[in-house]
Amino acid sequence: MLEREIRELGGRDARMQIAIPPEQFRLDGYPRATAKPEHSGVILTLQSKHGPLSYPCDTFTTWQDNLRAIALALEALRKVDRYGVTKRGEQYRGFLALEATAARPFHDVDSAAKYLRDIAGDPSNPHIDLRTIARRAQALTHPDRGGDANRFQLVTEAIELLKRETSL
Repeated sequence: MLEREIRELGGRDARMQIAIPPEQFRLDGYPRATAKPEHSGVILTLQSKHGPLSYPCDTFTTWQDNLRAIALALEALRKVDRYGVTKRGEQYRGFLALEATAARPFHDVDSAAKYLRDIAGDPSNPHIDLRTIARRAQALTHPDRGGDANRFQLVTEAIELLKRETSL
């Protein structure tokens, strides 16, 4: 099962890290069924079409069960693609690659509009059309025009929130 899942990932250079003495490995590189590790934890690392991947597991009492858990997890991740939930392998990105969303300067329509007005200037004039304010904020923060990429991303998120919640 594990070999199939590694093949489906386009995996290469797969390595299993386990606390087993070298003499308890078979000639093909796999540990003997009777191998006794110092602890049951296993780490599977590999290069894949999604980049380098690492899967540690020490949940179970034997290394065999932990390795099976990794194989089952890889199969479950592949099902996400198979059933059409994702198309680009986002499930393999890992926690560090996920975008942070908690620290946004706006949480509702009013705070998003205020954020755009603050960037575009003249936040005290409520009579300027919000579409004009949004375009101005995009132009001022766009990285191709000397703006800051992080501020441009926040402007884009504010505009998306306003599009979802209003008729912007």
